[in-house]
Amino acid sequence: MQFKDIIGQEAVKTTLLTAVKNNRVSHAQLFAGESGIGKLALAIAYAQYIMCTNKQGNDSCGDCPSCQKYRKFAHPDLHFVYPVVKVGSTNKPVSDDYITQWREMLHESPYFNLNDWYNHLGVDTKQGMIYTDESESIICKLSYKPYEADYKIMIIWQPEKMNITCANKLLKIIEEPSVKTIMILVTDNPDVIIKTVLSRTQRINIPRIENQALSDALVEKYAICSEKASVYARLSAGSWIKACSLVETKEEDMQNLDAFITIMRHCWSREVLGIMNWSKELASLGRERQKSFILYALKMIRENFIMNINRADMIYLSEEERNFSLKFSPYINEANVLKIYAELERSYSDISRNGNAKIIFLDLGLKLVKLIRP
Repeated sequence: MQFKDIIGQEAVKTTLLTAVKNNRVSHAQLFAGESGIGKLALAIAYAQYIMCTNKQGNDSCGDCPSCQKYRKFAHPDLHFVYPVVKVGSTNKPVSDDYITQWREMLHESPYFNLNDWYNHLGVDTKQGMIYTDESESIICKLSYKPYEADYKIMIIWQPEKMNITCANKLLKIIEEPSVKTIMILVTDNPDVIIKTVLSRTQRINIPRIENQALSDALVEKYAICSEKASVYARLSAGSWIKACSLVETKEEDMQNLDAFITIMRHCWSREVLGIMNWSKELASLGRERQKSFILYALKMIRENFIMNINRADMIYLSEEERNFSLKFSPYINEANVLKIYAELERSYSDISRNGNAKIIFLDLGLKLVKLIRP
């Protein structure tokens, strides 16, 4: 993975390149930003540049032995940590147990989210974690001297999924790593990471991808016209994953829209039986799909509020979403938008804590009734 392969993010690339050239690479860094903007890709390209033995001006060479191994994500001094799943009550998995699937995912594209990862593993109904046993594996790997490079680099993807015991065991090595060790934490939700870990890292905020860079990349990948690509880029709100989703019209997006329209219509009509049936349907989905819906609902509430206050320049809706929102947006206003947001965020938190999904969604629906039509 080279910097030239990353969509947009020119300012961040410059920052990372400058740090290497000035020999000011922090031993523990946190790449934080929204899903789909290329944080993992940046981390890998950054690591490859650091280890490249024939660095070019603003990128790794791509041809030296180190870069060739990075192309396969198999450099002996590059280590990955990511959420994994238990199979059975006695299973104690670590990232290395899934390294083959991980490399497959990276070869397909370094732009993916937790849902994509779980689907690739075939466990979309389970919650992934970075378990306690992973800490021993991390400490062991980072205690060795680099095998063939100047540095050993560990990329921890989604550290917010690290359980508290594992995180606490890593505090010392994050604060005082062995010589020539770099840890890069890549997170979608930095606020969920425990403060003792956050305080030991140098945070680098990764912004949304620029619209023009997204548009150009869509034209190159899908061979669509630039006008259509520009529309998709704007609607994607800086996410390459969302932009591709809009082009490909992924089924999950349509399912989320259908579920959102259903519950809002039930709430407006005060149909308690309909809300109960809706909650049962959502409860039958996997946890990550349930969380995906809530995040989608948060987005739709935001867009409908913006539509209600007549800020067309700030609206990011597809044609199907816009058609529904034209009639629905008057019901999302200053009196209820923050309260609706709070209820959705509370439901997301409860689902993340493995609460009873049927009860959570039923409670959400009943509260929305009062907020949408008081």
